[in-house]
Amino acid sequence: MVLLDLLCFFLFMILPYSTIAQTSRNISSGSSPNICSSITEDMGGGVCGFNSLCRLGDEGRPICECPHGYTFIDRNDVRKGCKQTFVPQNCDQASPEHHFDLKDMQNTNFPYQDYEHFKNVSEDWCRQNCLDDCFCAVAIVNPAGDCYKKGLPFSNGLNETNSKALIKFGKDNSTWSGGGAITKKKDNSTLILVGSVLLSGVLNVILPLITYLVVSRVYSRKAKVIQPRPVMSGMNLKDFTYEELKQATNEFKEELGRGASATVFKGVLASDTGRCVAVKRLDAKVRENDLEFKAEVSAIGRTNHRNLVQLLGFCNEGEHRILVYEFMSNGSLASFLFGESMPNWYQRRQIALGIARGLLYLHEECSSQIVHCDIKPQNILLDDYFTARISDFGLAKLLRLDQTRSMTAIRGTRGYVAPEWFRSVPITVKVDVYSYGILLLEIIFRRKHFEEVAGNEDEMILADWAYDCYMQKKLHQLFENDEEINDINEMEKYVTIAIWCIQEDPSLRPTMKKVTLMIEGTVEVSAPPPLS
Repeated sequence: MVLLDLLCFFLFMILPYSTIAQTSRNISSGSSPNICSSITEDMGGGVCGFNSLCRLGDEGRPICECPHGYTFIDRNDVRKGCKQTFVPQNCDQASPEHHFDLKDMQNTNFPYQDYEHFKNVSEDWCRQNCLDDCFCAVAIVNPAGDCYKKGLPFSNGLNETNSKALIKFGKDNSTWSGGGAITKKKDNSTLILVGSVLLSGVLNVILPLITYLVVSRVYSRKAKVIQPRPVMSGMNLKDFTYEELKQATNEFKEELGRGASATVFKGVLASDTGRCVAVKRLDAKVRENDLEFKAEVSAIGRTNHRNLVQLLGFCNEGEHRILVYEFMSNGSLASFLFGESMPNWYQRRQIALGIARGLLYLHEECSSQIVHCDIKPQNILLDDYFTARISDFGLAKLLRLDQTRSMTAIRGTRGYVAPEWFRSVPITVKVDVYSYGILLLEIIFRRKHFEEVAGNEDEMILADWAYDCYMQKKLHQLFENDEEINDINEMEKYVTIAIWCIQEDPSLRPTMKKVTLMIEGTVEVSAPPPLS
């Protein structure tokens, strides 16, 4: 059968379709082999090339097609694959999901090369997850609740029962031109000509009226000069007025949370179809420092990652310093983790991985390296799909790309603060790694880092208790009340990663990139050194 498949693939590459079908019948007395499914590549484009779909036509001959939103690279040689006819989603800029949609393709699959796999999720959840992910080009769902996400280029497209492909495409009418620019297919020259004639006639009537109204309004305000509000360049952020945000929050009535330097209120933007937002009003002490506010807006405005809370706009008017974020419907990780919801182990693993990816982006992938300095459950928010989103990183210390260490005053929350904060030594990104290690233990065991335990002081500090159980090979004691845990080896892996993160010596702690790879299973998790 292997030789038969190879022979069919060779014939497909050098002979016309009719010849392939005829030769297939001569090779086998039975039905022709399904070239689309039998010739797939772990690394490669498959029978019809990248971003294409192979299906069987008459007499078992392969036919290459392009999915919705794609066209052949070369119609004279369809085996070269397909290309997008729309501008792809941009990870470096805000790409609203309403610019993109997913096209259903029943009984379709693109085997291999998925970069993310979710189990026991709904099709709607998978659909929204792919729309929110700028890397996702196609998602595969099946009745078993699997969701496979694939980036560009995807390959080995074929017909397969019980699988549905969700193809992402741009919803506007823009297409790629030969030079890569965006062009509109409709010729508007006639409309422009007619519009010019009409506009010249209308202006002769309306322009004097407009002039009169403007002059009257100016005099009615006693010639008051209105200074335009400054807009920070280089960022796709809305510059709100204070009155807009006052109305949106119903005069700042519904408080969502309060921190050391700001209070957050829930708001509804009438100008954005009733979109809910979180409005963060900085207190007087921070408001006095205009440079710090601008640093926060500059830092957050240039970040864009699915595991960070997105900044939508700001207000820098008079004494008012306000930030407007997207609203996270499921609140903070603290409420979810320590409340009555009892998140399952799968949810906790995804949250831990999402936080790690968000910190990796802040430390290594955004334009200016950012140290968060206050990683804790209260600063991790959850969106509609319980995706972890890091918040409150705007006031963190910024490091230049050529700078590796920064001295600053102690920040953070007791219990999550790295030991080097108390030693007057240079602070690096490793302080976030330490805080993440404490947070990871909380996620694993669904308990706070410090809890009073009646009659047993050894269990009060979670990090100490977990480390003692780890060293004594008694990790099962930590899961006595968790009926869901049945794989002690997997739990030991996560505890080991946490112990690596909370090493007292910062140089021994892994980077967030290595932490992410260990959680994903790409890098082996070795035994950590003893805690000092």
